[in-house]
Amino acid sequence: MDEQLRIILIIIVSVSIFGLLVFVFVKNYLRNKITQLVKEEKNKKLK
Repeated sequence: MDEQLRIILIIIVSVSIFGLLVFVFVKNYLRNKITQLVKEEKNKKLK
């Protein structure tokens, strides 16, 4: 039982860390993409 609990905890921690990393990368990508689109819209309105 003790070995199973340790394996389950390792899996949960690994999945949590992976999910957090994916979340941070996607958040940064979307932020950069939105900033780029806003700049393009401002340039269109100025022209």
